[in-house]
Amino acid sequence: MKRLNWRVTTLTLAVLGSALFVSCVIYGVLAPAGMHFVQALEQLLPGFRWLTAGSVLLGLVETFVYGAYVGLLLSVIHNWVASRVDIGSPS
Repeated sequence: MKRLNWRVTTLTLAVLGSALFVSCVIYGVLAPAGMHFVQALEQLLPGFRWLTAGSVLLGLVETFVYGAYVGLLLSVIHNWVASRVDIGSPS
């Protein structure tokens, strides 16, 4: 089984996390009636408070770091499992 490149996976999930955070902030600004996710963001991101410039920057950095962490874990675990399971050969 092909191994995952940990650098690519880490950066991909870091950028994805940041993009999702930015889309949540934009959605919250454009459609403030559906602001139920704001409480989730404030609970999941330490120091984040809705819609201050510093807080949005902090949330962006935090989601980037969280995404990178998940990407690194995913690639390491995938490569570890792939090295122990041989799916390609017939039994």
